Amino acid sequence: MVGLIGKKIGMTQVFDESGNIIPVTVVAVPQNVVIGERNTEKNGYDAVILGAFEQKESRVIKPVKGQFKDGLTPQKVMIEIRDFEKEYEIGKALTVDVFQGIDFIDVRGVTKGKGYQGVMKRHGFSGGRKTHGSKFHRAQGSTGSSSFPSRVFKGLKMAGRMGGAAMKVQNLRLVKIDTEKNTLLIKGAIPGPKNATVVILKAKKKGHITVKKSSEENN
Repeated sequence: MVGLIGKKIGMTQVFDESGNIIPVTVVAVPQNVVIGERNTEKNGYDAVILGAFEQKESRVIKPVKGQFKDGLTPQKVMIEIRDFEKEYEIGKALTVDVFQGIDFIDVRGVTKGKGYQGVMKRHGFSGGRKTHGSKFHRAQGSTGSSSFPSRVFKGLKMAGRMGGAAMKVQNLRLVKIDTEKNTLLIKGAIPGPKNATVVILKAKKKGHITVKKSSEENN
């Protein structure tokens, strides 16, 4: 597995070799410092601990500060990535170069928080009549029965808190790796608002892009 911590900058568009427009999300990847590692003998699994976004030592509590040994600068965000495939060294930083040769990725993040919403926005209900005299426009309607069992069943679609939930988008194509600006151009949208922290991982379900051979090559 390969992964890094990044920050969502926003969306734009680029052109491919044929002139087609590709909508992409720009993700800035700061230096991901290798803070530590886990091994099978001691922890029961192999993993690498990455940290990003430096912060002042005065803002870090002692239990957390103990993870940054050997003079490492405290980091705001820390993640574990199991079975890390690339070479690493504790105390050194990883850049977007680790994604060289990878065509598809998964992105983890937290969706935009939309507060308390009704059933039409939250679940796509069509609502009632818009005509004059109707008293049922955007209401939810009945939620239970009058006969046994007289209760509301679990999982019923109702009004409530929308957004602000962890989400993972899979199999997004990695359009470009900009090593100079340490940015990734990812086709499509990813969860979260602008400047949100995201985790970019090598896709689990998809490999490389297969290039179709022309009829002349097949012959």
